Amino acid sequence: MEEKQGSFLDPSLPNKAVLERFPEYASTAVIDDLRATEYSFLDEHNHVYLDYTGAGLAALSQHQAHHERLKHAAFGNPHSINPTSRAATDLVDQARARILQHFSASPDEYAVIFTPNATGAARLVGESYPWRRGARLVLTADNHNSLNGLREFAQKGHSHAVYVPIADTDELRVQEENVVAALSRNSVCSPLGWLRKSKSKPGRSRGLFAYPAQSNFTGVRHPLSWIQLAQDQGYDVLLDAAAYLPTATLDLSALKPEFVMVSWYKLFGTPTGVGCLIARRDALSRLRRPWFAGGTVQAATVGLPWHLMEKDEAGFEDGTVSFLSIPDVTVGLDWISKIGLDTVATRVRCLTGWMLERLLALEHSNGGSMVVCYGPADVEHRGGTVCFNILDKNGAVFDERLVAAESADANISLRTGCFCNPGAGEAALGIKGRVLARLARARAKSYQDFVNALDVPAVGAIRVSLGIASVAADVDFMVAFVEETYRDRAATTKNLGPRTGC
Repeated sequence: MEEKQGSFLDPSLPNKAVLERFPEYASTAVIDDLRATEYSFLDEHNHVYLDYTGAGLAALSQHQAHHERLKHAAFGNPHSINPTSRAATDLVDQARARILQHFSASPDEYAVIFTPNATGAARLVGESYPWRRGARLVLTADNHNSLNGLREFAQKGHSHAVYVPIADTDELRVQEENVVAALSRNSVCSPLGWLRKSKSKPGRSRGLFAYPAQSNFTGVRHPLSWIQLAQDQGYDVLLDAAAYLPTATLDLSALKPEFVMVSWYKLFGTPTGVGCLIARRDALSRLRRPWFAGGTVQAATVGLPWHLMEKDEAGFEDGTVSFLSIPDVTVGLDWISKIGLDTVATRVRCLTGWMLERLLALEHSNGGSMVVCYGPADVEHRGGTVCFNILDKNGAVFDERLVAAESADANISLRTGCFCNPGAGEAALGIKGRVLARLARARAKSYQDFVNALDVPAVGAIRVSLGIASVAADVDFMVAFVEETYRDRAATTKNLGPRTGC
């Protein structure tokens, strides 16, 4: 591989081969211009950023808007009517309205609740949901741990947790017939046990169905039609849209999920520490907070254990919201609207296809494949996340920790591990029930003990993902890095040490 200083083409001049394979790439030329101006810091430092599923990148103008706002005005805690408080409140209210506009959602039907992140949104639902005996929590096996953790709330509330398996071992997709079976009233087999047939009272939800619109592990996009499918079976729906929204839109005037999780920095880089739960007001009214805090109550007493909760959004936003950062959500939404989300989606789709085709075509001198991909090998019904492992000349898997270190030395930002999605990881890496059963006998005291008990070829993977500032040169460099670093090389775990976590 050439030195980075000479390996990059002018980002504004895409590789001819990309245009020949994906002619629509030419329609996204505006992104090449933005890469040279708004995202110039990447090429100034010869940095290859391939971790958009981990976090988006903020444009220079987004940062400038933040500084200009603070430079010319004073903003105070919103919980008052003084001038600085009113100024902050107005900007927070504008952000709520702008978010609902982005989702084509009516303020009469949906509420925007600001949270620290998407995980905070999931926790709000999990801790406040009306769990009870006979109710179910239905989860797809392909889920971020922020949703897997809901099973703890469900079990504490005497509700059953059910997983829909990943039955498609080629593309790692969840099959709709298995979703239907898990949601049905009939008994189903679950990793958490057999469930008996249950009946719900009229007007009462049968439970909660939680799934990602897009997998953070494989990039698979699960059908949004499952929202209505679950609701027809009497379930509320919690949709994890964190990985989906950077390159797709969600129209809440057509789709009607009860709850949607959003992480704003994944869309456009900033602000961090601000996510939101978009909740249907009728569903929100059925949630009951297990505690109260400053900002969530109209009044509380000490002499008598009594409190009166605030209504709607205020009853779910603990303490003071991040009022200096929340206006940056408005800036970010205006920014991606100016570029055009369709333009970003087209760019990402083309580069994802280009990345997949070139990685899967890599071979060692003996003809053996250099890369194994987990998930779809094409761009149909998937996002810009590509998950894979690198194979040595004998077919052994290179430890992803080695790839993490060597790619970092090459100034590439990618991600390795299991990406907080154990279900997809188990399906991808062939860690089946009988393998997991060894854990019960192993009495693991450390993560390395856990890995030793599994005794599988790989327990982690490599994830690259494309986004708003990606260009063909990023793909070129990544593919060249893999080929020139690992071609005809033997895998080794020497000097890597024990594993301390996934």
